[in-house]
Amino acid sequence: MMELKPFKAFRFDAGVVGDVGSCISPPYDVISPSQQQMLYEKSEYNIVRIIKGKTAPSDNADNNQYTRAADYLNIWIKKGILKQDPIEAIYAYVQDFRLAGAQFQRSSFIALAKLEEFGPMVRPHEQTLNEPKIDRLNLKRATSADFGLPLMLYEDEQKIADKIIENAAGQKPLMDFLDEQDVRHRLFAITAKDNIDAIAKMMLDKSCIIADGHHRYETALIYSKETANPAAAYRMIAFTNTRHEGLVILATHRLVGNLEDFDAVKLIAELKKNFEITEHRFGRRPRDKADAKQKMLVQMKTEHGNNKNVFGIYCGNNAFYVAALKNKQAMNSVAPNMSSRWKSLDVSVLHKLVLEKLLGIGEKHLAGGTRLEYIKDTDNAINESIARVDAGQKQAAFFTNPVKMEQLKMVTDVGEKMPQKSTYFYPKIYTGLTINKL
Repeated sequence: MMELKPFKAFRFDAGVVGDVGSCISPPYDVISPSQQQMLYEKSEYNIVRIIKGKTAPSDNADNNQYTRAADYLNIWIKKGILKQDPIEAIYAYVQDFRLAGAQFQRSSFIALAKLEEFGPMVRPHEQTLNEPKIDRLNLKRATSADFGLPLMLYEDEQKIADKIIENAAGQKPLMDFLDEQDVRHRLFAITAKDNIDAIAKMMLDKSCIIADGHHRYETALIYSKETANPAAAYRMIAFTNTRHEGLVILATHRLVGNLEDFDAVKLIAELKKNFEITEHRFGRRPRDKADAKQKMLVQMKTEHGNNKNVFGIYCGNNAFYVAALKNKQAMNSVAPNMSSRWKSLDVSVLHKLVLEKLLGIGEKHLAGGTRLEYIKDTDNAINESIARVDAGQKQAAFFTNPVKMEQLKMVTDVGEKMPQKSTYFYPKIYTGLTINKL
């Protein structure tokens, strides 16, 4: 049973902070050091100070980023920088964005959801790492609050919540701001009891997939058990309907580096045993290179549409390659315990047959992050990845197609998880719109 309830969120008070948009930030796990600095400079009240505070060499058990986060939270509440809403609400969160020249709108609702162990009601779709879980748990222990929003997907053909959100979006927003990627974020309060009851009733029998925020959800489960605080049995979560037209999944590409004895020619030769390799060579003119890249991307998309396992490769040797799996049986020997559904994913094929088998990048390297870097497919991601290979910073780039929604459902239906960073739900759900104090 997916049990939901409204809550009184703590929110930044525009009367005190001025521009509320300058206090909000992307989720902690996508904030780079340079972006962290930018957010610090944007406002003295930016939520980054709490969710991803700066560390100092002098940090100790009594004074560190987590104790400072708790101090910020308490001081901001005391000074009225963060104010609690007077009425319980489920919050409507609307994001407007452009992608490849098209306009999209994604709607979610934010509510408190009773925590469920992973199973039929709550299904994770990706592997998680220990380090981020420890980090989020330390923050939660210090602050006793929820800041970031896990994103959960549910399916409702009738679009009950979507219609309620659409009506709410006709009101004056609680906040309205444009981020650096030109994504517009708007927040509205749904306070009418019949609307709250309709959403809660609709969700009762829904089975949900965690789309984003796996570490935060797992942390909430751990924290709830160790504190036995009744309020901690619920987690603030954003929910989106899989039938919603604005739900977009982008690819996450892989950059490989720091490998001893890496040999691009040898890699391509080895790949030919199990893959059909197409080479798109180019000359010295920049236009030739751009054309070859485009041919690779078009072929990847076409093969993907024909349900082939395919990915692109660039090793800096005047060619782009497309690798399409021809020997499907090859996955049986490298992943004997996984279902045929899991083995049919491009990312599974890439991780098992290429990264692990041919390049020796196993589980321990994935956790360490020294040999493999994940690149989210935003506007310039592919060109920047190519540039880093050209500059000798990385040895190879592997380009993937986005996972399809039906694949996501298929794998979670049988209780399996995809390799980490298999999906990229765009745009990110921002942090600091609503805060839930336990």
